[in-house]
Amino acid sequence: MHGMSKVVFMGTPNFAVPALQKLIETQTMVGVVTQPDKPAGRGKKLRPSPVKVAAQAAGIPVYQPKSLRSEAAAAPLREWQPDVIVVAAFGQILRPHVLELPPYGCINVHASLLPRWRGASPIQHAILAGDAETGVCLMRMDVGLDTGPVYICGSTPIAPTDTAATLHDRLAALGAELLGAYLDDIVDGRISPTSQDDSQSTYAPMIKKEDGRLDWTQSAVELERRVRAMTPWPGAFTNWRGNMLKIKAAQIYAGSVPADQPGLVMERQGEVIVCTGDGGLRLLDVQVAGKKAMSVADFQRGHQDFVGSVLGE
Repeated sequence: MHGMSKVVFMGTPNFAVPALQKLIETQTMVGVVTQPDKPAGRGKKLRPSPVKVAAQAAGIPVYQPKSLRSEAAAAPLREWQPDVIVVAAFGQILRPHVLELPPYGCINVHASLLPRWRGASPIQHAILAGDAETGVCLMRMDVGLDTGPVYICGSTPIAPTDTAATLHDRLAALGAELLGAYLDDIVDGRISPTSQDDSQSTYAPMIKKEDGRLDWTQSAVELERRVRAMTPWPGAFTNWRGNMLKIKAAQIYAGSVPADQPGLVMERQGEVIVCTGDGGLRLLDVQVAGKKAMSVADFQRGHQDFVGSVLGE
């Protein structure tokens, strides 16, 4: 069977939307599974997932189970009779009764170069670790967490200026591209999957709000990566005089700074530098709780006591 496979797509956030749109262009979409609508905003109105919005716009039936754990919950999937299920950032672990339902299995679009960065937050962890490149793999799902054999990967360099936001968008597009180019070959058996080398695997746990907190005893290199990895969520932050101060953008400072005063804010030739456990971090844009983000120069003008204070106390 070539070309138009009957596909069920499972996904939830923005990352999954380009993949769904590519499948709509190239395959026969019989259904979409996504997480239930979530309360959002001040009024706690129920908001549909980005994948639900895209599926409804294309007239594709949508199923939103709280969980697919039970056999009964998978009944709508069986009625759709998919040849293959494609999964991208769905947000639920799949049990064997779902994995074994389609004849060609479940194929996951995973945003890392497996076996590196299995788990929920591979994009942020690739930046945190200073990886030179990352990518997307299409893999056959098994009961483990991102442990299944890999069909094909595409890679992209991580630029020194990349944030989790810019990398996210590039990888979402790359995942869609791989599906468009290779899903038919996978279903037709022209590409065989290769087992992952478990000894090389690394784990990328879910990013939590607290991961945005900057520890000034770390090196400037690590802190600069953390600022980029935590953009847009949860944002990198520190304490300043009892308030949360978000660091929106920063660079590594080339000059030398005292090594024994982590968190100390200094001024050098009009630049605002924070001392770290190793080297200095030059602040560019900051935001104090409840206010708009601004350049550090503007912030400094309004807060004469910023230079000389200690962050993170």
